Amino acid sequence: MLNYIKNFRNDEDGAVTVDWVVLTAAIVGLGIAVLTTVGEQTATFADDISTELSSQGIKEY
Repeated sequence: MLNYIKNFRNDEDGAVTVDWVVLTAAIVGLGIAVLTTVGEQTATFADDISTELSSQGIKEY
């Protein structure tokens, strides 16, 4: 039983998985933050363009 506990303590197979999960979660979180920021600014910019185009009249020649 003592050997089983020593082997379990020294086994690092799961540690690599935890590192990858944390790294992946950080990348996904950063991506969501960037998309949220860019998405809000893009929507505001699109509304400004829509307002400007709506205020333009049609010129007849």
